Amino acid sequence: MGFFDKFKLSRLKEGLSKTSETFREKLSLITQGKTEIDEEFLEELEHILVGADVGVETTLSIVDAITERAKRESYRSAEELNRMLMEEIQQMLLDSGEHYPIDFDAPLSAKPYVILVVGVNGAGKTTSVAKLAYNYEKAGKKVIIAAADTFRAAAYEQLKIWADRAGVPLIGQGQGADPASVVYDAVSSAVSRNSDVVLVDTAGRLHNKSHLMEELAKIMRVAKKKIPEAPHEVLLVLDGTTGQNAVSQAREFTRFVNVTGLVLTKLDGTSKGGIVLSISRELNLPVKYIGVGEKIDDLQLFDRARFVEALLGRQE
Repeated sequence: MGFFDKFKLSRLKEGLSKTSETFREKLSLITQGKTEIDEEFLEELEHILVGADVGVETTLSIVDAITERAKRESYRSAEELNRMLMEEIQQMLLDSGEHYPIDFDAPLSAKPYVILVVGVNGAGKTTSVAKLAYNYEKAGKKVIIAAADTFRAAAYEQLKIWADRAGVPLIGQGQGADPASVVYDAVSSAVSRNSDVVLVDTAGRLHNKSHLMEELAKIMRVAKKKIPEAPHEVLLVLDGTTGQNAVSQAREFTRFVNVTGLVLTKLDGTSKGGIVLSISRELNLPVKYIGVGEKIDDLQLFDRARFVEALLGRQE
């Protein structure tokens, strides 16, 4: 593992520290003095997982898997339980998406590659757009950001600050402009400039408002006028601190928009980072990126093995 990989893993562990410290502390208490997996132990494990916002359905799935393994394998220590948990959680994450998302420097399937970023206000959508842009730019891609959130006051100004930090151009028309028109200008500009990626920041009004969904549909239709296959990806940004409410938001968005992946933000601000597991399993959508801090380089590709390692400790 190179220096940069070690740095990213260190930042991941730091970002998940609130969740992992709470989880490990409680896990050590229920394993202390135990030599077998019994009903009492399984009930306590269930409480710990639900408390970490893993979700009831996902918790029951993990507990069932541990129960079945306990029938076949002997359990003598906390380390062995830790190993079993890691393996079951990793497998569950693998079942809900690819092992490792395509890296930022990998070849893209189209040029320009149009990514629509959606989500409710406050989830970290705008900053996630800028952080994605930063990562693509750093990987050698030419990036353009479309400021299509023309409803929220000061949205353009906020995005401009972040775009400058990322070192990428921003296409926008200010508050009140037609979002679809902004996207058309951005895609046209990307074609003329031979850009690699177009990141579209969309309005984030409440997810149950039909006019927002109609607006997103219009944006997609306009993008297709310039690039028939666009958007190539639709990323839904969810706030990790909102717990199961994030799952509800995701369900609403996926009813109207063909979401291809999830961005889970603010994991450094919660002790309930288990929401990643719940979202992955219950929605059957891959978590592609996670936010573990406020800095522009704190958005990471979601690697299930590293995530579980940061959550539970290194697997022997």
